[in-house]
Amino acid sequence: MNQSASSSAPLIERLPTVRGRLTADAPLANFTWFRVGGPAEVLFRPEDKFDLAEFIRAKPADVPLTVIGVGSNLLVRDGGVKGVVVRLGAGFADIDAAGETIEAGSGALDLNLALTALEASLGGLEFLSGVPGTIGGALRMNAGAYGREFGDVLIEAEALDPQGNFHTLGVADLDLSYRHCGLPEDWIFTRALLRGTPAPKEEIGQRMGAIKAAREETQPLRTRTGGSTFANPDPEISGGLKAWELVDQAGCRGLTVGGAMVSEKHCNFLINTGNATAADIETLGEEVRRRVQETSGVTLRWEIRRIGEFLS
Repeated sequence: MNQSASSSAPLIERLPTVRGRLTADAPLANFTWFRVGGPAEVLFRPEDKFDLAEFIRAKPADVPLTVIGVGSNLLVRDGGVKGVVVRLGAGFADIDAAGETIEAGSGALDLNLALTALEASLGGLEFLSGVPGTIGGALRMNAGAYGREFGDVLIEAEALDPQGNFHTLGVADLDLSYRHCGLPEDWIFTRALLRGTPAPKEEIGQRMGAIKAAREETQPLRTRTGGSTFANPDPEISGGLKAWELVDQAGCRGLTVGGAMVSEKHCNFLINTGNATAADIETLGEEVRRRVQETSGVTLRWEIRRIGEFLS
């Protein structure tokens, strides 16, 4: 097949054979907590990390990859995502505790890792029970809650580079800071090794219970949301105010655009009230940023990851 014929063929016909599953024009909305967004040109659910590595090595160089987990902190735009969307599922969800360490695949839920630590009587990881999403996402954004963040408990991570080669990376290699990881976006995390501290199971359970109660009291957990919308700004810039306080002061609590609304319960959360589009949600977020900039001079940074194309 000549180059022009190859490039005009449907993308799925140009992709290598895999052990997992390839699906053309695959809806993505149900893979996200917002329940909005367009389709993936091709969705790839690899069998395991070796299936993913082989695919990366064999795919055409011009085909972009976008990796998603459980979509807890993700907004897929209405026009969908070009190229291949890789969803890390069951083949990346193993969690194993040994001594004072826990090894987890990047598709493992943060909550499940915290529960495994509880069963192993390992403290210091309770905060992960309050972080929605997967280990891969927590690595990518150095997720944190309740006074701790991922870099505090990380020993090492494993990732695939854009050529499909595995690398083991120490904390210093990742350039971690508040809600930031310096590893290039086109590297894909596959595994993490974390360190806990031996502690009585009862104490760990009590701390996890307190985190659960605090979340239920302050966050709109039973809505179609994406978690915290904006990262907290530098206290020196914001005068010590957190993102939600700046949003509230700007008069944005309860603000709506189409079917999207700023949560009345916690105004750093955007909600799909039932019929929102991704454009409604993103437009609302940008309006909140504009009003906060106007009233406080602070430019809020999106914490929610936005991917894909706008609907033309």
